[in-house]
Amino acid sequence: MQAADIGTLEAVALAATRRAAVASYAWVGRNDQKGADAAATAAMRAVLADAPGRGTVVIGEGEKDDAPMLFNGEVVGNGHGPDFDIAVDPLEGTSFCARDLPGALATIAFGAAGTLWSPGPGFYMDKIVVPPRAKDAIDLDDPPERTLAKVAEALGKKVSALRVVIMDKPRHKELIARVLQAGAAVQTPAGGDVGGSLAVLMPTLDIDLLLGVGGTPEGVMTAAAVRALGGGMVGRLAPQRDEEADAIRAAGMSLDRIYDRDELVSGEAFFVATGVNGGPLLGRPRTVGDTTITESLVISRNEIRHITHTTFD
Repeated sequence: MQAADIGTLEAVALAATRRAAVASYAWVGRNDQKGADAAATAAMRAVLADAPGRGTVVIGEGEKDDAPMLFNGEVVGNGHGPDFDIAVDPLEGTSFCARDLPGALATIAFGAAGTLWSPGPGFYMDKIVVPPRAKDAIDLDDPPERTLAKVAEALGKKVSALRVVIMDKPRHKELIARVLQAGAAVQTPAGGDVGGSLAVLMPTLDIDLLLGVGGTPEGVMTAAAVRALGGGMVGRLAPQRDEEADAIRAAGMSLDRIYDRDELVSGEAFFVATGVNGGPLLGRPRTVGDTTITESLVISRNEIRHITHTTFD
């Protein structure tokens, strides 16, 4: 993507996440995950329909969760401009939104055409995310204790000083126990591994690495942010059901191959998120009279920009 294209598409991505965040905010605390997802998806799709160029959804979120979706292979845009790839989750943290717990985000990543990895029928992946100083210290074949030791050395810390994000899922019970036994501190959110990965990349949030299995859409969006900031990431497909594993094999894909950051996102890309119901990264939309205020971040070209946007109705 050319510099002019990036600026234009960043504006589109910001408008899409802002619109999705405001639409889903109306569903906060209503215990209706699919209703919130549908609202966010419809709002985002409406913005993307007018995007300059031709965008292809390489990886969407809905298929994994049987939710309303921007589906894999969907083409958006007005056709007058560059071709580009999209990885998207209009509402990352649907359960947070439904239960009014902090951390829900409207998220999207754009990349130059052909640069975002498509996992095909793979819905889940095992991943490690670290800041730039530790980018050469990670290997998914290492046991977690060795990963902690190598990352600690790269960061100039003791293992006991590390803070690790691992989602609080049954599949992570042993992993959490081993990390705690090794001496590191563990933060265990119920979901939202995009937010956990972003916390690793944000120098103000005091998180050193993310470990564990999360969604592939979240993984590819994370990789766009990681690449833009020079961080480190590795991932491997980690099917959670036999049907998913069989579909991956039938598609000719390996369950053993480890993908590095530059295979997940092989060229210029950027990531955008807008807060839905507040949290450590971004505040929730606020409406005062006919004014709506949203908080977003854009991660692009070794830069993190926090953007507060005010809309007057």
